[in-house]
Amino acid sequence: MNVSASLTPFNSSIQDSLPMILDTLPDPAIASKTCPRRTRLQIDLILLAIEALELGGSEAILAFSQELDLKGIVKDRVNLWRMRSSNPLRRAHMRRPLTIIEAKALVVIACYIARRLTVVIRQLLMICQQMEEKQIPLEQNLRLSNYLERFRAHFKSRMNARRSGVLALSSDEKLDELAINLLGQLLFCTGTAGMQRFWISLFDGEVE
Repeated sequence: MNVSASLTPFNSSIQDSLPMILDTLPDPAIASKTCPRRTRLQIDLILLAIEALELGGSEAILAFSQELDLKGIVKDRVNLWRMRSSNPLRRAHMRRPLTIIEAKALVVIACYIARRLTVVIRQLLMICQQMEEKQIPLEQNLRLSNYLERFRAHFKSRMNARRSGVLALSSDEKLDELAINLLGQLLFCTGTAGMQRFWISLFDGEVE
């Protein structure tokens, strides 16, 4: 993998020992070796959906980091929080870049967790479709309601309500719609070449 040694001390220190799994994701053809705004936002949201899907989601992210030999990139809870705080919608937004290597590691972890949760994700989407067809409120299904409630709670507690992107999602209906869309993205990640296709989609409109 060709990683410029001039990026950051972090990148240069690991460039000779990057896990091979990261090679499955192509380097985006962008001028900067850091992630654009939309990419940072989407990665954080997909991880937020994972946390809403199961209790202990953040612990699962760290556990998969170790299992997939990505501990040198996603080191611990604080390190993970800093990466995710590169999302500009966050209350604790940090003006730090999210490097391509870090983004790849987070996407790999998210996709592997999604694969483990494939049955749950598929069931929730099926329930959602059936209830919408019958025009039954989604909150009447306990499993789906629990997911949506946790997602709303996570989103509201972590995002800056004054940001225009958050203001546009101020209603529970809008947040529920986002949560369902993220379930669809997670299912997409579990398909054939899903990880690669999801990764490429994160840079749509950004590639030169």
